[in-house]
Amino acid sequence: MSQSIYPSSSVTLAFKSMATEPPPSSVVSRRRTTTAGSNTSALEARISLVFALASQTSSVSQRRKFLADLATETAKYVFPKRFESRNIEEALMSVPDLETVKFKVLSRNDQYEIRELEPYFVAETTMPGKYGFDLNGSSQSFNVLAEYLFGKNTANEAMEMTTPVLTRRTQSGGEAMDMTTPVITKRMEDQDKWKMSFVLPSKYGSNLPLPKNSAVTINEVPAKTVAVVAFSGFVTDEDVMRREIKLRDALKNDSQFKVRSGALVEVAQYNPPFTLPFTRRNEISLEVIRKQE
Repeated sequence: MSQSIYPSSSVTLAFKSMATEPPPSSVVSRRRTTTAGSNTSALEARISLVFALASQTSSVSQRRKFLADLATETAKYVFPKRFESRNIEEALMSVPDLETVKFKVLSRNDQYEIRELEPYFVAETTMPGKYGFDLNGSSQSFNVLAEYLFGKNTANEAMEMTTPVLTRRTQSGGEAMDMTTPVITKRMEDQDKWKMSFVLPSKYGSNLPLPKNSAVTINEVPAKTVAVVAFSGFVTDEDVMRREIKLRDALKNDSQFKVRSGALVEVAQYNPPFTLPFTRRNEISLEVIRKQE
């Protein structure tokens, strides 16, 4: 819908002024002596009324659009989607209907799933603290990345949320990040730090706005193959360690894939904090390669 060519506030104030203030005596005198003056005044009032009504219509349209957008976003959480489940625990899990990293399932058994991930881009920042799931450190890092996503960038553009949030450990000495949707937290072993990342909407490709905050960097994650285990509940460092050991042991018996040398665990969290524990979807993954490679 086209909008008024005048600022709505000034038009509304002008109209209110004309409607409520008594005309000066000189105007009354002119109205009594000339018809032309009366016609001009009426025309001005009509024009002001048209602009005021147009402005009001525009405001109503904007409010309706806001409510429609809010309903659409809410529906993504109220009516979530589900991944293919391997057991009852996974059948209860649900994730917001947001963009996520694209992948193809290569194989599945009762212990894990092998996925081939497509390339994607992430925004990342270093987390304070020594742990990947420390509440204070996670909150600070999440806020820094959210500011970039919601407009603190060179384009001043708000981007769509994606899912999941990924928590990642990195190799000692640093490693190019293999990375719409997650937040990824990576541990930097030589500095006892972690990194958190948001997966960025795929529609931008490599044409992403740059962060205004120097603490945020943009990286491309190349295609890779990973072994994934899903679980519900809230994530702790101890839980991740236990599940990583179990996944590594299970992969030793895989006939096609093995854990890539130097691969470190990655954790994906798909749900907002208010989600019930038993319906939350979390995943741990390890990068794998084919044994003949």
